[in-house]
Amino acid sequence: MTAGPLYLAIDQGSHASRAMVFDGAGGALAHAERPLALDRPRPDWAEHDAEALVASIEGAISDALSALGPRAGEVAAAGLATQRSNVCCWDAATGTALAPVISWQDRRAHAWLRRFEPQAAAIHRRTGLTLTPHYGASKLAWCLDHLPAVRRAAEQGRLCWGPMASFLVQRLTLEGVPLADPQNASRTQLWDLHRRAWSPELLALFGLPAGHLPRSVPTVHPFGTLRAGGGRIALRVVNGDQSSALFAYGAPAPGAAYVNVGTGAFIQRLVTRLVAEAPRLLTGIALWADDDLVYSLEGTVNGAGSALEWLAAGTGRADLLARLPAWLEGEIEPPLFLNGVSGVGSPFWCADLPSRFEGPDDPAGDAVAARAVAVVESIVFLLQANAEEMARHLPRPERVRISGGLARLDGLCRRLASLMGVPLLRQDDTEATARGTAFLLAGRPAHWRAGGETATFPPGPDAALAARYARWRARMAEETGY
Repeated sequence: MTAGPLYLAIDQGSHASRAMVFDGAGGALAHAERPLALDRPRPDWAEHDAEALVASIEGAISDALSALGPRAGEVAAAGLATQRSNVCCWDAATGTALAPVISWQDRRAHAWLRRFEPQAAAIHRRTGLTLTPHYGASKLAWCLDHLPAVRRAAEQGRLCWGPMASFLVQRLTLEGVPLADPQNASRTQLWDLHRRAWSPELLALFGLPAGHLPRSVPTVHPFGTLRAGGGRIALRVVNGDQSSALFAYGAPAPGAAYVNVGTGAFIQRLVTRLVAEAPRLLTGIALWADDDLVYSLEGTVNGAGSALEWLAAGTGRADLLARLPAWLEGEIEPPLFLNGVSGVGSPFWCADLPSRFEGPDDPAGDAVAARAVAVVESIVFLLQANAEEMARHLPRPERVRISGGLARLDGLCRRLASLMGVPLLRQDDTEATARGTAFLLAGRPAHWRAGGETATFPPGPDAALAARYARWRARMAEETGY
């Protein structure tokens, strides 16, 4: 057991809030999580009850510190990593939520957003983001237009809105001051990456009143004092979940690609500057600490774990996820799946592609098994399409490091290694967000445990998979025009 200070890392995700405690070398000492419901009251809507979300974090923190036992008093600092594109509207004075937290998966304002397509290139240059309803601007505009409580708060000067992370900073700290880190601020599509500040021009463009956004600060900053299981812990890091995951294995390497596969899937590469000429990918600040800036180029897959949940719900197969590892190892010739669950992200950017299977299901076996394999392959295909898009701007990666809940699927890892043509590495502990947050809290030490033993998946050839990918890529080009 390593002596020295301990670090509390909070990972607020789509289905659970997690809290983990690490030592200064990356050793995990305690873990707790509380489930969280994601409500879908209407088509294209996805939201969390704000009070339930806060309670889930508080409960996970309390459970983790209780599990730590006598060493709970050694926790020196805490960090919070959240879903980046979730937004909230709340009372600036009391911290009371004025509406549910609207999830990044929500697309309720996609039709409204189309009016800004002539400005899409300028928006990308300023924000690093493609114009899409997954980001916050359209969600905030919808709240102002449709929710009387939000409108009244704005008229009375009581409104605070923006990243869900800022709402949580206000609610979880004794000081109760909302602050916005770069990653969560940028996913509102109202934050200028070049100025590192809120953009008056973007607020005016989207018709949003100024003066209601939280103050923007670096990733590593004194965010306040966290109420933690009866004690107090300094909250020193706030970041987006995927940008924290980039640091799970220590300082990210320019020659590696980082893939994190959970509810959504994401592929990131380290870059030395903002990449303005990559309009079908996302550029962001993964870390801002003092004068140190770390930039990333990112591709995003909206339907990963959520696509498997969609299939399980549609088929009534509660055993789907449990049987998936064996299905991926079997002799199955799956159909193609055009994966529009939660909208198609990069590099295709199509918010309303109907999800559907094309081609026959495995005639000799279980049709659900064939479709489940097709969904997994669609995730792999979307990641590969993003890797090919990145190759327009960066050298080919030397290796891939994969994390997230679905990274435990050997069949997914083998397929991705085969298509990308480079070795893929996976740690025993695939949960990357909390570990990366702890690395930042610990001051980015030179020696950091990556999370158990490393499994390597070599890039073996798979002619049948390559042929399916080529057919799938051609169909996506027909459907999306790219």
